[in-house]
Amino acid sequence: MAASLWLSWRHLHGTRELLGTPGIKVLMPALSPTMEEGNIVKWLKKEGDTVNVGDALCEIETDKAVVTMESSDEGVLAKILVEEGSKNVRLGSLIGLLVEEGQDWKQVEIPADAGVPSSVAPPAPAPAPAAPSVSAPPKLQHQPGTMQVRLSPAARNILETHGLDPSNVTPTGPRGIFTKEDALKLLQEKQKGKPSELKPVVSPAPAAVPSPSQATAVTSYPRPAIPPVSTPGQPAALGTFTEIPASNIRRVIAKRLTESKTTIPHAYAAADCVIDAVLKLRKELAKDDIKVSVNDFIIKATAVTLKQMPDVNVTWDGEACRRLQSIDISIAVATDRGLITPIIKDAAAKGIKEIAASAKALAKKARDGKLLPEEYQGGSFSISNLGMFGISGFTAVINPPQACILAVGRARPELRIVEDEEGNEKLEQHQLMTVTLSSDGRVVDDELASKFLETLKANIENPMRLALN
Repeated sequence: MAASLWLSWRHLHGTRELLGTPGIKVLMPALSPTMEEGNIVKWLKKEGDTVNVGDALCEIETDKAVVTMESSDEGVLAKILVEEGSKNVRLGSLIGLLVEEGQDWKQVEIPADAGVPSSVAPPAPAPAPAAPSVSAPPKLQHQPGTMQVRLSPAARNILETHGLDPSNVTPTGPRGIFTKEDALKLLQEKQKGKPSELKPVVSPAPAAVPSPSQATAVTSYPRPAIPPVSTPGQPAALGTFTEIPASNIRRVIAKRLTESKTTIPHAYAAADCVIDAVLKLRKELAKDDIKVSVNDFIIKATAVTLKQMPDVNVTWDGEACRRLQSIDISIAVATDRGLITPIIKDAAAKGIKEIAASAKALAKKARDGKLLPEEYQGGSFSISNLGMFGISGFTAVINPPQACILAVGRARPELRIVEDEEGNEKLEQHQLMTVTLSSDGRVVDDELASKFLETLKANIENPMRLALN
């Protein structure tokens, strides 16, 4: 009887072990308002590490920047389900598991829904149907109900050129797409001497009449002309190209620029500003070891002008205009991942020195991918300066929902005719800078935009005014 009870207890204990330790789910969070998916850049904790509330778990690349994800629970990191380098992980996807302190983290129970709905873990291919005839490539036919693999244009070109069959290769692209890299891998296997399951369709004779299936295979793709894709290790042929994967930031930039140019009625106005006084004041400040740039003066002058003309410090929400109380200037910063606009908040209340320090710190964080969401979300007015690249003047695209963006060119010497105290005309050299305002015609009409530029020009040319605001 005792032996029977002991065996029953052991069976029950073993069953409990098989069930595993219940885990606390770590899900892919929304780290920006427009984020739909993210990339796991780096895990900052290892499996078995203790995690407290607020600890940095991993770095995630959003559609804006690389953001550190902090833990909202405490325990031990038991399992990392989505590895570093994983791309396009959808919001709400299960990326890891915690267990409570003191529990066996090595025996954590993996949920049945642990599959990641992203490009890093495409669904397993369905059982293939009966093998078709080799003479007609059914996988490349565009017939309802017969296509089993989604092909990128480059992959399709390689497959059709070399007569390859993608049906036995698991796609690695986003949402199960068979990519160029998949096709090249298949081609390399063929070139190593492995037998190919599919040969190019060649008509036996010019006068031969193709069968209906062959005719469908040949004419089913009304594709546009695509340049041949380059093959690693071989000389590039004329017209070849290389696909460059777009980062989340690049994709969002493309989407927002398209929306801006197609939905916002852009209006443009430009003015030339004499910046002799700004350059002189900048030199004087440098003598006191106060280092500020011309762009810092532009930011301050713009903020002061917005304070004087609050009707320009507005946004458009799709149905109504919103006048903002705080003057928050977004400054465009170019990074390796794309353009991002960190914000100098309440810029009208800051001095030139404080603006210079804020702009420098934000630009560094932007290039390092360390901006926090609150440092780049929002803003009431944008400034983009290409003067350091030698650009004299340009027009910028409005960053919605903002109503305006100021494009700033380089300083350039120019001769002008001026009158002296006696009324005699003479030539003088001045440093000029062109600023171009792009405005949303729905909320900032041409008259308001012109007055704004007139006031901004006066503030830039008389920098001592900036100290009074």
